Amino acid sequence: MRDWVALNMTPGIGPRAAAKLLERFGSAAAVYGAPRAELEKLRLLPEAVDSIIARDMHDKAEAEIENVRKVNGEILILDDGVYPSLLREIYDPPITLYVKGAWAECLDQPCVAVVGSRKCSTYGQNAALMLSRDLARRGVTIVSGFARGIDAAAHRGAIEGGGRTIAVLGTGIDEIYPRDHKKLAEEILAGGGAMVTQFPLATPPVSENFPYRNRIISGLSLGVIVVEAAESSGSLITARLAIEQNREVFAVPGNITSRNSFGANYLIKGAGAKLVQQWQDIAAELPPQIAAKLLPPPLSQKKKEKSVAEQLAMVPPGLSGFEQSVFKLLSADNPAHIDALVNQSRLTIPDLTAALLALEMRDLVRALPGKCFVLKM
Repeated sequence: MRDWVALNMTPGIGPRAAAKLLERFGSAAAVYGAPRAELEKLRLLPEAVDSIIARDMHDKAEAEIENVRKVNGEILILDDGVYPSLLREIYDPPITLYVKGAWAECLDQPCVAVVGSRKCSTYGQNAALMLSRDLARRGVTIVSGFARGIDAAAHRGAIEGGGRTIAVLGTGIDEIYPRDHKKLAEEILAGGGAMVTQFPLATPPVSENFPYRNRIISGLSLGVIVVEAAESSGSLITARLAIEQNREVFAVPGNITSRNSFGANYLIKGAGAKLVQQWQDIAAELPPQIAAKLLPPPLSQKKKEKSVAEQLAMVPPGLSGFEQSVFKLLSADNPAHIDALVNQSRLTIPDLTAALLALEMRDLVRALPGKCFVLKM
């Protein structure tokens, strides 16, 4: 681990330079065993070559590893088995990842990023909180950048939903920025969430760090939801990175007269982002095996069992046998996916589709995105 941490701390070695070194030599240890002439062929900064040859960051790396332990953190390195697999797939993954909290449990769940403007509207804040809360209730880890505005609303929504959230930092894991987010950081960790960064301890919040942070937000996630973003917003950078990383991109439509709505509306109109109104819009676009787990009712809201007599008493008069069978399987609170209805009703797809259509025509059932259905209240 020491070689990896030392390489990450070497002045002049950013993600792109590190990627070139690893592609040429295969590992951090091999980089430090390379002759000067081979290093110079990669057109590194002279001071970076001098540092590698002198191994002058190794003592600092040893101290860094010890200090990370003291703040209850861990360091993951690119070639170990616990490094996040999705992040490893991107073009320039960080060679070391500093983590704090229940990071393994967070990454065991599907991850979706929620990003947006720091100077957000009440509408945007509420949308971010609602979507994050609803996804977190269903076992999705919410990833965001720990900034004010939309990011903070996303983290708080996940906490309110009893789920997990990952804050990706543009500082070291020992730095809380913004300062007034100290309580939010405590709540994230207390709720089983995690803090993640590529930057060594004591790294301050300088502006050039945040684009690097953005690629980690998208790299950890199956998809990125943009809630509000101005024309030059960092959230649009995150969305572009997500597209480059072959991730899903979602956007919440906004008021056309608001400058903060430009980014999200542009993504929907011109970049192929999926329009989002509720959590089912996101679940329906995730890989099928994940969507199938998300779309049934959340585990925290178990359905109350009803007797056959109670269920029959609720069925409106005049329904056919097939329509009654389908009606009894639906509820107003928990969307039922069509695949689950096929299995539970044991009807053929044509019979089930006809029954659902008849129930919709009678204004008893409402169809949701992602082929889900609920009873109308």
